[in-house]
Amino acid sequence: MNDKNEKEFFKRKHPRLKNFEYSACGAYFVTVCTQNRRCLLSHIVGRGLATAEESIVEYTSFGKVAEKQLKLLEDRYSFLTVDQYVIMPNHIHMILIFDDETAGASPRPTLMDVICAYKSLTTIECRRNGLKGKLFQNSFYEHIIRNLDDYQNIVKYIYENPTQWYYDKLYVEE
Repeated sequence: MNDKNEKEFFKRKHPRLKNFEYSACGAYFVTVCTQNRRCLLSHIVGRGLATAEESIVEYTSFGKVAEKQLKLLEDRYSFLTVDQYVIMPNHIHMILIFDDETAGASPRPTLMDVICAYKSLTTIECRRNGLKGKLFQNSFYEHIIRNLDDYQNIVKYIYENPTQWYYDKLYVEE
């Protein structure tokens, strides 16, 4: 590979919207993946072939830490509500809502700040419980929820995700 191709190959596309204020009030759909998509967080009973009511997500010890730290985000950030979430074997989907309340900090923390803190605190606690190496990938996926239909579709996706595990693009054999 020559130098020009090598530079293009390693240049990462910035995944965030330009000129969008990620500390603004609103709802955000976020997906965080484990490093190398390792299935460290949970197991899906029924392998995603059962109905939503029958599909059960069983957390590993690391998944329990991930849930605990997710719930603690509301204590850390008074403007934040963790609205919906599912902790899958190798990723977490969540809806975070930023409200009008000021955070007490200037400037107000952004979505990136919140996710960075979440990933860091979760990783630290998981390492205390035996995790070797990295828990999460460096970046994360986000989608700004634009309206009620968008919100309802995402809630349905989160709810049905365990049922669809076998067909999920993030599925890997455990």
